[in-house]
Amino acid sequence: MNIKILSRNASLYSTDVLVQAAIKRKHNVQVIDPLNCDLVMEKKKPEIYYRGKKLDHVDAIIPRIGSSITYYGTAVVRQFEMMNVFTTVESQALIRSRDKLRSLQILSKAGLGLPKTVFTNYSRDIDGVIAHVGGAPLIIKLLEGTQGLGVVLAETKNAAESVIEAFNGLQARVIVQEYIKEAKGADIRAFVVDGQVVGAMKRQGKEGEFRSNLHRGGTASVIELTDEEEVMAIKAAKAMKLGVAGVDMLQSERGPLILEVNSSPGLEGIERATGKDIAKTIIRYIERSV
Repeated sequence: MNIKILSRNASLYSTDVLVQAAIKRKHNVQVIDPLNCDLVMEKKKPEIYYRGKKLDHVDAIIPRIGSSITYYGTAVVRQFEMMNVFTTVESQALIRSRDKLRSLQILSKAGLGLPKTVFTNYSRDIDGVIAHVGGAPLIIKLLEGTQGLGVVLAETKNAAESVIEAFNGLQARVIVQEYIKEAKGADIRAFVVDGQVVGAMKRQGKEGEFRSNLHRGGTASVIELTDEEEVMAIKAAKAMKLGVAGVDMLQSERGPLILEVNSSPGLEGIERATGKDIAKTIIRYIERSV
């Protein structure tokens, strides 16, 4: 098959292992920067040109679209879809996953466990917002934040009021969430491919850090999910309509709670923690689907 990987950097771990996995399984594979794609539209004849050369006879694409290029990257994925090319992540699912608020609404409607979350239109009733999530300590998140950036732990009510007022003053959209103390700065990343959990790791934040992101200095170790956690991860990916997803969950006294569902989850942490060839699993998913 002819496979294109949409990535801005061919040397990234995730991109490189996908290339190697495709080559090992005898496929033609090319990494293309979505920002260097030109989209041509006319009646029943959508086309894509990459650095001046027309892309045709493409069987499948693997989008690795960073949050900073979501708009144009999604347009490129959509153009491939118009050309009847299989994609491991559909354009609409990608857009949904990048909208934290919309994602939480979808997951809530699907009946999945979530930390109590409040979103308001710069409400002046800050006391009411804090009360809705059970008081301090609580978490305040920028809607556009990624990799743990724009996430604040307010340990007291006064601190929470100050941070929320500051964000409101800057007209920065935030959500306020309850703090799950029993999680102890750790979360679970379940990697879902084609409706199956293919790997899972527990990420632990460094001492004194409530964020468990590996980019923030956290560590990862392999974990065996409970039946409830596995079912939750699969249902979350299905609700978001993602063929490939990283589902982040907290372990709480009332069961697993979903933090977010990532449409471009990194492979380095999960492969090193589990010892599994997740890239190969993604390529096999394409082989079954095309």
